[in-house]
Amino acid sequence: MSPWLLLAAAYLWGAIPASYLAGRSRGIDLRLHGSGNLGATNTFRVLGAKVAAPVMVFDILKGFLPVLLFRQWDGAADWRWELAYGAAAIVGHVFPVYMGFKGGKGVATAAGVFLALAPLAIGVAIAVWLAVLKGTRMVSAASLAGAVALSVVLAVAPAPGGHGEIRWLGWAIAAFVIFAHRGNVGRILRGEEARFGRGKEPEATVAAAAIVADAEEIR
Repeated sequence: MSPWLLLAAAYLWGAIPASYLAGRSRGIDLRLHGSGNLGATNTFRVLGAKVAAPVMVFDILKGFLPVLLFRQWDGAADWRWELAYGAAAIVGHVFPVYMGFKGGKGVATAAGVFLALAPLAIGVAIAVWLAVLKGTRMVSAASLAGAVALSVVLAVAPAPGGHGEIRWLGWAIAAFVIFAHRGNVGRILRGEEARFGRGKEPEATVAAAAIVADAEEIR
């Protein structure tokens, strides 16, 4: 199969808006609640962990499966197509064609890409993410710390499979994650960033009100 067709498939697969579909199945448009992002974090804020957990798993698989499978189907000699498939899936998640090119921030999908490409580096990054999340209860801070950890491990550890290009992709993705969270940095420094365990009731109230409103419109 043509690697160019698989590249397009990786983008379209990455663009599937799992969080939006999960929200709409419960009468909620997540673009109108919380941060407005179509990612697992906003799903958690608005709809809770039971809904957000499968969304996060799906977002990870959006990055993992194209890298793992498409290389076996493309018949191309250049292994760097793996990097292209992973990057396309991330772009699809962040800029989904189905949702007017407004999606999530790509952290979980990027984690899936590096779960396939560099499991050691992403393992360390996830451990740092969990530690910072536990200490701060801020997903944004955890994501920033995880991005930095991924960059550091890729810089100091041997390149996976001897392919130095993986480092460049990792650094580019880490830089994008930091850029995507630039607004969060100011709120963190001002002590205004949202934390898990705070402000959940207002979001739940908004979500419940939206469900009731939708039900009234149907009647």
